[in-house]
Amino acid sequence: MIKDILIKHGFHFNKKYGQNFITDGNLLESIVNDSGVTKDDLVLEIGAGAGTLSAKLAEKAKSVVSYEIDQNLRPVLAETLSEYQNVEVRFIDFMKEDVERLKTEFSNSVVVANLPYYITTPVIMRLLENGIGKSITVMVQKEVADRLIATPSVKDYGAITVKVNLLGGAIITRNVSRNMFYPIPNVDSAIIRIDKAEKYRGKDEKLTDDVVKKSFLMRRKTLINNLGDYGNKQELQAILQEAGIDPLARGETLSAEDFVRLSDVIYDRKLR
Repeated sequence: MIKDILIKHGFHFNKKYGQNFITDGNLLESIVNDSGVTKDDLVLEIGAGAGTLSAKLAEKAKSVVSYEIDQNLRPVLAETLSEYQNVEVRFIDFMKEDVERLKTEFSNSVVVANLPYYITTPVIMRLLENGIGKSITVMVQKEVADRLIATPSVKDYGAITVKVNLLGGAIITRNVSRNMFYPIPNVDSAIIRIDKAEKYRGKDEKLTDDVVKKSFLMRRKTLINNLGDYGNKQELQAILQEAGIDPLARGETLSAEDFVRLSDVIYDRKLR
């Protein structure tokens, strides 16, 4: 049916937007169920696509606001969402939307999305860093999902993993075959859910974020080599020892709690 509607309106897939639409009804139901959306929730959807997920969300949620970058989908969405009065589609690039507006409007929303692979990490980081959404349930490339749930000292563990762990936790709710999309992508996917919960509240969140990012700039280098902005080698050795961290450690070996403890020591030393 969706294929017929796309053909009817002369829609052509745009490679730069990474468009792969979900057509399987059972999978759409699963995404909505995994998100935990209720009739009291405002849903923020990023990437309306052909409106298949938007429609399923509208059936369960109080209201849905969906961002879509491709103007050519206007007639398609007008048809697929015609019977849903609680859906608003904004033809705006989500990454260019005013962040203060997003924070004000969607801080307590449920975020649900089938994210284009090329922009998955920037979108998730924008949501996390700005407190947008009380939970985030997104379809992502399988390797990104593995990165989000990784543990220290494995190759998939990185800055985004730490950020997720600082603000809550991520689980893979289900793996998804590439054959569930139209057109079929080159890789398999997974649905991941991130629930917000401030497990580690440091003294300066921006400082913690900066320490995390710098620690992963060059993965094979030690923290002392990556954190040069915070002191010379001798000073950094003292900082790491005070934080209870091996001076020869690399960023990929530290837990979220370790990063908070490290940034708190740096913060205290700046005040001395």
